Amino acid sequence: MELRHLITFKTIVEKGGFKKAAEHLGYAQSSVTAHIKELEEEAGKPLFDRLGKKVVLTQFGHHFLPYAVKIIDLYSQALNTNEEPTGDLTIGISESLTIGRIPPILLEYKRSYPKVNLSLKSVENYQVASSLQNGDIDLALLLEKDDWSLPELNCEILKRERMVLISPPQHENTRTVLYTERSCSYKSVFDHYINFKQMDVKESLDFQSIEAIKQCVRSGLGISLVPYFSVKEELESQKLHGEEVEPEHPAISTFLAYHKDKWLSPSINRMIALIKEQSKNWD
Repeated sequence: MELRHLITFKTIVEKGGFKKAAEHLGYAQSSVTAHIKELEEEAGKPLFDRLGKKVVLTQFGHHFLPYAVKIIDLYSQALNTNEEPTGDLTIGISESLTIGRIPPILLEYKRSYPKVNLSLKSVENYQVASSLQNGDIDLALLLEKDDWSLPELNCEILKRERMVLISPPQHENTRTVLYTERSCSYKSVFDHYINFKQMDVKESLDFQSIEAIKQCVRSGLGISLVPYFSVKEELESQKLHGEEVEPEHPAISTFLAYHKDKWLSPSINRMIALIKEQSKNWD
């Protein structure tokens, strides 16, 4: 490792890119690229994620930067401590999954890896790809149609959800449908079921919050199609009436997604493993 490699790395971070760093240092851009390549090869881990045209620090890059600033004698220490999950970890999540699913995962993760700063960010399905590519989130947990996929993402189905048509406990005859998770894919599953059952629908209302959906259904405003896990308690306590949708109909699945070019830091790998393990016990 050479001192100039560390200076090049620090300058890229400060100037916001390889080209600007090369101009500032008086190097050809190919020389800057070579410096980083050699540094990454010696470190054994990438310092930057190349997400489209944007270059952002990886988790390791964030961890390594202060050691680079303090020069070579701290570099070894930076590598030796990086295997323990540390730093920031941001999960993008569909609002529905915050009910029942995510709290136990967060609790266990925080107990196991207290040095990681966890945060959740609510994301709409259409925002997921750009949020992952821009580095706004590291992982995404979302509800989508069974056949959902995007070429730039690793998309894994954790569970195909049981779908339930919920209605008021008094079984009022209502012709209003309440949509949740304001995406076309989610609505299309509900619309397919409406057409199959030949329901006489008078009007529809859109909601972003599944909690609002449940309260409005309980009050008699309308009916809705939701994942079973999100209304399990209300069905068991008979606060809502539910009719389970036959499995041959289109349904929604819970997906785990991350960018294919993303370096999976120890903190991300541990979270992925925990999510997969807990998903085996989901209702």
